[in-house]
Amino acid sequence: MKKSAAERPTAAKQAATTAGKTGKTTTVKKTTTAKKAATAKRATAAGKVPDDRPAAGETAERTAGTVTKKTMETAKKTTGAAKRTAGTAGKSAGTAAKRTAGAAKKAAGTAKKTAGKAAGKAASGRAPAVAPARPPKNESRTALVRRARRIDRELAEVYPYAHPELDFENPFQLLVATVLSAQTTDLRVNQTTPALFARYPTPEDLAAADPEEVEEILRPTGFFRAKTKSVIGLSKGLRDDFGGEVPGRLEDLVKLPGVGRKTAFVVLGNAFGRPGITVDTHFGRLVRRWKWTEETDPDKVEAAVGGLFPKSDWTMLSHHVIFHGRRICHARRPACGACPIAPLCPAYGEGETDPEKAKKLLKYEKGGFPGQRLKPPQAYLDAGGVPAPPLGAAVARPEAEAASGGERAGGEAPAPEAG
Repeated sequence: MKKSAAERPTAAKQAATTAGKTGKTTTVKKTTTAKKAATAKRATAAGKVPDDRPAAGETAERTAGTVTKKTMETAKKTTGAAKRTAGTAGKSAGTAAKRTAGAAKKAAGTAKKTAGKAAGKAASGRAPAVAPARPPKNESRTALVRRARRIDRELAEVYPYAHPELDFENPFQLLVATVLSAQTTDLRVNQTTPALFARYPTPEDLAAADPEEVEEILRPTGFFRAKTKSVIGLSKGLRDDFGGEVPGRLEDLVKLPGVGRKTAFVVLGNAFGRPGITVDTHFGRLVRRWKWTEETDPDKVEAAVGGLFPKSDWTMLSHHVIFHGRRICHARRPACGACPIAPLCPAYGEGETDPEKAKKLLKYEKGGFPGQRLKPPQAYLDAGGVPAPPLGAAVARPEAEAASGGERAGGEAPAPEAG
């Protein structure tokens, strides 16, 4: 049906109204969009982000929060572990401190006791003795060798002038003097041999001597008859078998009357420069005290001790040990309190341990007395040694030697004799 003319304006009016609404809506939308754009612009200028977009700041905040939370959790765990470690360390430190305190308390108690003993000795006018570090009982072979060699080194420093204590000018004189030194002192031999060698200077002279005349000269040495027989016999052997010369071999020397291995080694070591161990009474006594060997047979002692040292050391080792035995480590009253090797000696304490009392037991140059040689080497004199007096001269006798009746040492002991 066609509209009337009256109706047509109304339709136009409706269309206009609709268009107006649409325009308003569009305008509102534009206005809203413009407002949002302005808001975003202002937010951007202010450093903010509009609510309708994800912001980098928010992401950073969330990330920072997560990281912070995890870091705090890790820190808590680390702190807990640290607390547990600190607790364990504290307990260990406490235990160690308690142990240290206990040890210190014991040490203080020991020191107090030692000081008390020392004070007691000081009050009585005595110096405290030195407590040595003794070698172990079950000593290994290696440890024994090391200790033995250390003892020899120590003695070499104490006796740098050690030497044979018999006066001699040639191998023949040394051989005869060593045979005469059996069962007497080297001093007595040195006082006797000047007259003997003045009258019988060569093997040929002594081989042809009147035994009674020789006996009279040798009387001061003791066992003079047996010794006369030995020295005349060995002189004949030298004359008949070796052209009047002393042989330089062990197997030849021991064939002579009165000559054993000890005497032979004295001659070989000091007249020919050939190494040998001299096992006299001092040497045997000391090596047993030091636990180098338990043997008493001289040949077995020689073999046992020889295995502890290089062969090149044997001669000077003998001098060091014998010097020490004659001056400090006596048979009856060893001066333990004045001994330079006390810490290395298993027998420390067998003798006098008080230092002041021990000093009074020292002999020869160590005790301020003359030595045994009338003509000692210069090194001995430079060390403060004093030559021995000739036969018949008065001389102060060391207290220890007087108390012990003198310690005899020397060559192989002759057979006892009557008269």
